[in-house]
Amino acid sequence: MRRWCWALMMLPIIALPLAANAATGAWTANASGPSLGVRGNWMKSPALRAPSSAPGTISVVNWRYQLSRPAPSGLVVRLCAADRCVEIEGASGSTRGLANVAAEETLHLAFGFQGQGALPPGLRVVSSEVTVNYH
Repeated sequence: MRRWCWALMMLPIIALPLAANAATGAWTANASGPSLGVRGNWMKSPALRAPSSAPGTISVVNWRYQLSRPAPSGLVVRLCAADRCVEIEGASGSTRGLANVAAEETLHLAFGFQGQGALPPGLRVVSSEVTVNYH
């Protein structure tokens, strides 16, 4: 019984350094562009980068984008890191699809339209924004 009491008393001392090393935080980046002109092509937003050091790994990414006009049918949008993309739905939302990717990794949104042919003139991405939560 004494061993259990001693072990329970030591638990906070042992766990404290582990909790102190766990970094948590968030960063936000935004960009405008690209222009979207032809179905069947993928266009990437400019780089969305952490403004400073972000030690740790991604837990959740919130996104938001705005187009210059309502999206024509067939729009597919992906949120991408260097080696992984996740398909996202809607002009805003959140995803855990990039969980465990390095929090300092540069992200971008990739916009594509299914099918072939031209899109309405002047269709472009007015703004793209991500907020990366990491631990």
